[in-house]
Amino acid sequence: MDKTEEDMRANCGVLRRYRDLLPITSATPMISLGEGSTPLVHSRYIGKTIGCEELYFKLEGCNPSGSFKDRGMVVAVAKAMEARSTTIVCASTGNTSASAAAYGAYCGLRTVVLVPKGAVASGKLAQAIAYGAQILVVKGNFDQALELVRELSNSHPITLVNSVNPHRLQGQKTAAFEVVDVLGDAPDYLFIPVGNAGNITAYWMGFSQYFAMERIARRPRMMGFQAEGAAPIVLGHPVEHPTTIASAIRIGNPASWRQAVAARDESGGRIDAVSDEEILAAYKLMASREGIFCEPASAASVAGLMKSARDGLDLTGKRAVCVITGTGLKEPELAAQQAAAPPLEIEATLAMVEQALDLVAMG
Repeated sequence: MDKTEEDMRANCGVLRRYRDLLPITSATPMISLGEGSTPLVHSRYIGKTIGCEELYFKLEGCNPSGSFKDRGMVVAVAKAMEARSTTIVCASTGNTSASAAAYGAYCGLRTVVLVPKGAVASGKLAQAIAYGAQILVVKGNFDQALELVRELSNSHPITLVNSVNPHRLQGQKTAAFEVVDVLGDAPDYLFIPVGNAGNITAYWMGFSQYFAMERIARRPRMMGFQAEGAAPIVLGHPVEHPTTIASAIRIGNPASWRQAVAARDESGGRIDAVSDEEILAAYKLMASREGIFCEPASAASVAGLMKSARDGLDLTGKRAVCVITGTGLKEPELAAQQAAAPPLEIEATLAMVEQALDLVAMG
């Protein structure tokens, strides 16, 4: 395969690129919005500060709806269409609803999303609205909304597309394939946010599948991080009223709890918690020093990396990847809130520009 053919294949969508490694049949529609093939960017600043010269960021915010959810959603929706389903449903803290609504619109399916009242970022809700989904705001938290959609899909011919749908995780595991395809082997460590715990489960599935196929010589240690106010796995029990600024991981009873613990234990990794202060510090650092604008939940992986380094994890000579699960444009209001000062307004003259920038006029 020459370079042009290879590039075309890498950008043909998850279903076509990895069809031999996914539960696809001849009846599965090969749909795509261009998901997958997201960048793996080498750190220019954070890696040096923690002694990890080979630190990379997997930019999942470059997917069509702005988050990693598209990888799994394309498989879940394709399999729903294969089963002749005409309606899909999900509970969501935001990203799942945006992704389901996008693929539902693309495929002509009725899309219903249940979101917890007051717990969804405006950017994500705006996406679901724009894509034409039917949105129901639940007076409760995410876990209650998830239980409702489970009951709904069990009672009616409606396909549930949350991560409890096994096809979702099958699609999400392709991100692990891509990391290996770019690096040539698995990293030593993978740092990842943990909310409903489907993504850490999916990455471990992907690395394990490549390991079984002997495409990698080892599997990485899985390093998952929850927010302190929504850390049921760390605490060892569900959190009835989870709280955190990182809305995408504000989940008190993860659907993939057991699988996430297995990924942690089998890999020799850890699942820990980071504070909202640590998340916000990482969020700001990623934008100001790495040029990567991510949503707060994504910054949990970076906050976890930095916390691990402070706690004594020696990353010298190691290769690490932080999964950046979604774009910062999902929650634009947060960036404005975190600004040190509002933009300076000036008159439209060169002298005023020079004065604002403390420049001396020439000539």
